[in-house]
Amino acid sequence: MKTNYRLAFFTALTVNLLLLGGAGALWWRSHSAAVSRIAPAATAALAPQASAKVGNGEPSQESPLAPVPISSQQLQRIGVRIGEVRRKSVSDVIRTTGSVAVDERGLAYVQVRFAGYIQKVFVDSTYQYVRRGQPLFTIYSPELLSTEREYLLARESQRRLARSPDPAVARDAASLVNASAERLALWGVPRREIERLRATGRIRRDLVIDSPVTGYVTQREALPNAYAEPGTRLYTVANLSTIWVFAHVFQNALGRIKVGDRARLTVDTYPGRQFTGRVDFIYPEIDPATRTARVRLRFANPTLKLVPGMFVNVSLEAPMGEQVVIPASGVLQTGTRQIVFVDRGDGYLEPHDVRLGAEVGDEYVVLHGLKPGERIVTSANFLIDSQSQLEAALSAFAPAHAAPPAAPRTAGAPQGRLAVSLQPNPPRVGRNLIRVTLTDRKGEPVNGAQVSATFVLPGMPAMGMAGKQVSVRLAPAGDGAYQGSVTLTEGGAWQVAVVARQGDQVLATHQLSVDAAGGL
Repeated sequence: MKTNYRLAFFTALTVNLLLLGGAGALWWRSHSAAVSRIAPAATAALAPQASAKVGNGEPSQESPLAPVPISSQQLQRIGVRIGEVRRKSVSDVIRTTGSVAVDERGLAYVQVRFAGYIQKVFVDSTYQYVRRGQPLFTIYSPELLSTEREYLLARESQRRLARSPDPAVARDAASLVNASAERLALWGVPRREIERLRATGRIRRDLVIDSPVTGYVTQREALPNAYAEPGTRLYTVANLSTIWVFAHVFQNALGRIKVGDRARLTVDTYPGRQFTGRVDFIYPEIDPATRTARVRLRFANPTLKLVPGMFVNVSLEAPMGEQVVIPASGVLQTGTRQIVFVDRGDGYLEPHDVRLGAEVGDEYVVLHGLKPGERIVTSANFLIDSQSQLEAALSAFAPAHAAPPAAPRTAGAPQGRLAVSLQPNPPRVGRNLIRVTLTDRKGEPVNGAQVSATFVLPGMPAMGMAGKQVSVRLAPAGDGAYQGSVTLTEGGAWQVAVVARQGDQVLATHQLSVDAAGGL
């Protein structure tokens, strides 16, 4: 009995499972058919637009551009200004900072070439100003006194032997005097001291040592009663009538400067005053931490206004010869491209790719893409760029034998009208439904048309954001309606261009702006 009940239970369970499976299959088939009626072709049309190739062979994600026809009233309303491409003599100015240092060519060391004891010190502090020939200190040297006595004895012997009948004896006496005087000169004894010794015949116990140059004492080791040996550096004197300035220049600007270029210097100590010098040396080494190289500048400093250690502002003038230049405000930097809009007249603006060189003040040097005399847009570039992207989106759905992009797009009488709606409204980041109704001039629905929609998010190069573009081909939904789904990847103000055509004939176009919620 139990076996019969168990067999009946499992038989009923199996039948119920089969019935549920069949019902589920029928529901899924009907649901798929409904979805396919809404947008069978829209999902396939979500593939990204074919991308242009950039220099490295990778696809560019930037939106294409097209010529923009715009009336003079619109140009004035959005604040478009026009500038001219010019050829002129250009000098690049590289601004940086630096510090003042001693010109090493003006350094002098005060030393003695004999051993002795320092007695009196006349210049007794660092950074004291001294002149050439000014006494610095006195020194007592037993060895020097001995040499002076030898000189006086040689002089006395020369006088006694001057009347000798043997000429060789007189020559030897004179040679001994000359050798003693030369020895004193080689020891650095001033010529005036040797002349005094010759004239008076009296030995002075202390010898006065003078400054060899004019300048400031930057180091002093001469102290009273100190013992000085040959080679001891007693003073360091710096001639500050010329000074060095060490400036730091970034490596990308090194190629524009050379030795001999003019340099200008300002310092907040003397507001409104400017000093002029030259580039003296460019050090062949880059600091790995700052990516800068040291550039040595040389400035005349006759009034001694510039002193070592000063922090200064430096301007380096690098002549670049005759160049083609445009206002920097006329360049639209997209990340991988540099674009300008050329004014072809009658409000027709054409985008041009250019290759730029150095930025000189508020201008760019043009290496390729423009000629002198051409006129370009210098303000409101982003508005023109947004309109150009929309024009490119519209032309992407134009017939193959339509007017070339170089000719202005003229709007003839429309053959129909488009009404566009989005769900949700406003749209959001993610999948959205776009529905378009196409009617003729009489308001009757038009079926059998090819309707496409392009969503363009203009790029913002100043923030490093490239433009986005999504295209979708809408599927007919009956009674002049066409619909499909579009996936918006970012929030923001998207420009929408809708085109309806039959064969090669454009029936209607429509443009609108929508703000997609969500995202950043």
